[in-house]
Amino acid sequence: MFDTARLRDTVLAAWTASPARFREDANAEEDFALGGYRDRLVVELAQNAADAALRAGVPGRLRLTLADGVLLAANSGAPLDQTGVEGLCTLRVSGKKDEAGAAGRFGVGFAAVVSVTDIPSVASRAAGSASRAVAGVRWSREETAALVAARPELAAELEGREGHVPLLRLPFSDGSFDVPEGFDTLVRLPLRDQAAEQAVRRMLEEAGPALPLSMPALETVEIEVDGRTRTISAEGWHVVAESGTFGPEQVAELFADRPTEERARPYWEVRWAVPGDRRSDVPGAVPRVVHAPTPSDEPLDLPALLIASFPMTTDRRHVAPGPLTDFLVARAAEAYVRLLGELPATPDLLDLVPGLMGKGALDATIRREIVKALPDTPLLPTISEGVVPGNQARAVDGTAGFLAKIAGLVPGLLPAGWASRHPALTTLGVRRVDLADVVDMLSGEAVEDKDPAWWRSLYEVLPADDPEAIGAVAVPLADGRLVRGPRGTLVLSQESGAFDPASSLAPLDPASSLAPLDPALLAPLGLRIVHPDAVHPLLLRLGAAEAAPRTVLEDPLTHAAVSESLNSADPEPVAQAVLALVDAAGLTAGEAPWLADLALRGADGELYTAGELLLAEGSLAGLIDPEVPFGVAAPDLVEKFGPHVLAAAGVLDGFAVVNDSDVLLDPAECDHDLDLEDEWLEAVLDLLPDSLDTGLDVPPVVREFTAVRDLEYVADWSDALALLSRPPLRAALRPMRVLAAGETVEVPSYTAWWLSRHPVLGGRKPAELRLATGDPLLFGLYGEAPAGIDEDALKMIGVRSTLAELLGSHGGPEELLDLLADPSLEVDRVQLRSLWIALAAVDPARVSPPEAVRAVLKGTITVADAEDGPVVVEAPDLLALVEDRPLVLAPFDLAEALSEVLDLPLAGEVVTGAVTSAGADKPVPPEVRSLLPGAPATYVEHDELLVDGRPVPWRFFEGVVHATGVDGLARGLAWAAGQWGDRLAVAALLRDPARVPLLLAEADLDPTTSLS
Repeated sequence: MFDTARLRDTVLAAWTASPARFREDANAEEDFALGGYRDRLVVELAQNAADAALRAGVPGRLRLTLADGVLLAANSGAPLDQTGVEGLCTLRVSGKKDEAGAAGRFGVGFAAVVSVTDIPSVASRAAGSASRAVAGVRWSREETAALVAARPELAAELEGREGHVPLLRLPFSDGSFDVPEGFDTLVRLPLRDQAAEQAVRRMLEEAGPALPLSMPALETVEIEVDGRTRTISAEGWHVVAESGTFGPEQVAELFADRPTEERARPYWEVRWAVPGDRRSDVPGAVPRVVHAPTPSDEPLDLPALLIASFPMTTDRRHVAPGPLTDFLVARAAEAYVRLLGELPATPDLLDLVPGLMGKGALDATIRREIVKALPDTPLLPTISEGVVPGNQARAVDGTAGFLAKIAGLVPGLLPAGWASRHPALTTLGVRRVDLADVVDMLSGEAVEDKDPAWWRSLYEVLPADDPEAIGAVAVPLADGRLVRGPRGTLVLSQESGAFDPASSLAPLDPASSLAPLDPALLAPLGLRIVHPDAVHPLLLRLGAAEAAPRTVLEDPLTHAAVSESLNSADPEPVAQAVLALVDAAGLTAGEAPWLADLALRGADGELYTAGELLLAEGSLAGLIDPEVPFGVAAPDLVEKFGPHVLAAAGVLDGFAVVNDSDVLLDPAECDHDLDLEDEWLEAVLDLLPDSLDTGLDVPPVVREFTAVRDLEYVADWSDALALLSRPPLRAALRPMRVLAAGETVEVPSYTAWWLSRHPVLGGRKPAELRLATGDPLLFGLYGEAPAGIDEDALKMIGVRSTLAELLGSHGGPEELLDLLADPSLEVDRVQLRSLWIALAAVDPARVSPPEAVRAVLKGTITVADAEDGPVVVEAPDLLALVEDRPLVLAPFDLAEALSEVLDLPLAGEVVTGAVTSAGADKPVPPEVRSLLPGAPATYVEHDELLVDGRPVPWRFFEGVVHATGVDGLARGLAWAAGQWGDRLAVAALLRDPARVPLLLAEADLDPTTSLS
């Protein structure tokens, strides 16, 4: 039927005439079979089926069956004809060159069968035959080799190719098999070996929707392998196609570098496809390559399938560059943009927007063309303006409710679900608007018509997880103003504490205030009170303060209103508002000392600050000096608010108390408007030990500061001290605890310090008095404190109690020395000796050298200036040498310490004390040694002992006792033996040795204390 004999004879004749032609055909077929078409078998079979259906104008259907080592391909459509057979038997000569839409266009596709079989065959039902008889054609490598071997002219070529011959050049008629019902053509491929079968299985497994998508004439592909069947179709895919025909001028321009047969096919087509139910990507079964229309090796990483009539290189694997490719790239970009426009405008669309980075040059070029066109293409839905181009759209992070709320303020706003950080939005030209910028837009004319309820509904949907971005959101105030940012505003406490049930945020605390506050009452304070209809818990989280009475009082605007009230044109509304707040807050007197600046009316109609007013019935009114310019609070204010409220506002009832905590003892920080507070602070800092100075610039801190104010105005101190010494004011007298360098030190409180330095006890300062039951050693130096006040309170304000407490206090030793230097004060000799003993134990670093001291001059107690040469006597044998000087006399073992405290010389430092007379060595009587075991064995007896030229009774000089007379000898030996207290007994012994047994017996009876 297909005149196969003629075709064989023609080819063989050509080969015989030109053996090179044989070699050329063999090489070309081998190149295509093993090169460009090595893995295209299924694709090429599908392509032939699609072209047959297109030619017949019927729905294309292909069934591929692999069984028993044979691949069968049955398809519907135009049957194989003579032209088709000739096309199959030639290379690069296609019989479809005039068929628009044909998939096959190069005439080499069937060569793919050579890669898997040596005996391919094709059979078709005869077209137009009533019987639909089947005619077929086959090829055989074995039979072809036999025919070639029979031609001597080709022997050399055949030998050079080791017997390998072209398979598809010599056809043979074949009517040995039938075409299945429902199909028009059957391709039968007995597979060469196991490797060929495995390759076919792999290609069948990889076959997917790309086949019908790239060949629209092919509706379905059925694949049956080992009895299991699956069907492939383009169903469920969204496809956009563009096609056209080139005019002569375009052919001349675009096909100038293309082969003649391609120029004879002046058609072009571009098709894009994405899965209808999964637009974010194409299935794995679809090769991520350009299809032209069969798969190429050109990578395409776009999330869509591209089929286009690109010109291919000779290996049929790559797209050939040139003007035709450039033209098709532009058409492909246009079609892709149209594809995006046809898809539903949902956020899934963003995953189809390409980036600029491609996997190959062609991929990148297509992407660039698409990206160039996208910003001007209406693709994106907006909340209020329909679909707009990306360069007119805006993206904001937020919920649907929030975006709907701001849609009228942000033009081109994308709805919720469109991720504002998606990179595709940048490609589309969408402007991302940060939340902070949106907040900035919510101001000025854009929102001037918004009522407070609108603002509350905005706060309800405003993204609360980014407080920094929304911190400047506008807030409507009760007075009609619109301010920027909740910080510094006040949210009025709700009596019920509840908000709209629809709110998802927590309500305000219902126990946060004692009573609801009236914005109208608080208006004179100039407070930034949030309008009640705009109140929302978010405002509190962003820095607004809940307007409990105490919170309102502590607001800087309230402070300012109070401080400026005295100079205000109308201070009465401010006073009424503040007093109402004090009442509602339950403040107590002294808790807010700054309220003392509040302007209030006095009973005389004049304005005073609260701190300048007295309560007429208060305890302080009778104690204040009548000359002090205090007013009396207006009776109507007392009647309306009560004395306790006025007292809490600073009006003086009893003594006003200042309470504070964590007070820095620094002049810039410690300022409570107290009389002489700076001097008290200086005194306290002076009290802190130098060891606490760490070098760090951190002031000491008083944890709890309590002080009584207005002490400077008291006239009746008798009754005032009675009040101050009783609770609760007594607490202000107790020492304060100061934290300095990690250590705690007690210092006098301000109140105690102030009282100690003023004549509050019978006209005398407490520091000038002692307790009636105080230390006798202080008698004569301090006056006696009046009775009627308990002694602990007197001690806290500076009244002296004991010598030890005096010397242990800061400045106590110097105070005692100053008193001893006062000649008007009487001190007896026993008292003076005891005072010197106590002073000797004081650290000299705590004492400044006195200008005068209490001393003994020739037996008389006197006050001697330091310039008069007083000395501290450290040894009794020097007394005669300094008897003309004022002497500081204390136990000799304390002399050196006392000398350092007083900064006075010792007697031995002002005289030489050298023995200037001659005497004779004498033995010390044995009787004396029995009483003085440490006495020297000898002494020097002088008829007249001279020391520094002056006659003296004895001298212990350079370890030798010098003496004249019994008394001198007794003193010298007792001093030398270290038993100065036994000097009188030694003298008696020397006068009457017979009394030694009696004296020894008396010594044995001495108490144990005298032996220690």
